[in-house]
Amino acid sequence: MRAPILSLLLALSLHASAGEIDQPTALQMLQRADTVLIDVRTADEFAEGALPGAVRIETPDIAERIGTLAPEKDTPVVLYCRSGRRASEAQDVLEKLGYTQVINAGGYDELATALPSD
Repeated sequence: MRAPILSLLLALSLHASAGEIDQPTALQMLQRADTVLIDVRTADEFAEGALPGAVRIETPDIAERIGTLAPEKDTPVVLYCRSGRRASEAQDVLEKLGYTQVINAGGYDELATALPSD
């Protein structure tokens, strides 16, 4: 009886941490030329401002469209939205599809402030 409960708790804790915001790693990955930057916000939010080089794909469409941007499942992918919640959902989708280097960078405003200005 104890083993199934421990297994369940472990699975729940792993799921909860899968979509956590990791801005330091996101900033590091954005230094790489092969990183794909995806904005999962709405068209209106994107029109108000987006990070340079970001491609807009809303979370419900990400499974269908990711293959054109990142055909290799080990491609680094950085996701952001307004707060990190939708990016977390998109991260879960991509990880279920087998993508291995997916980072939730959190919210646009915080990420834009943290990026070095050229």
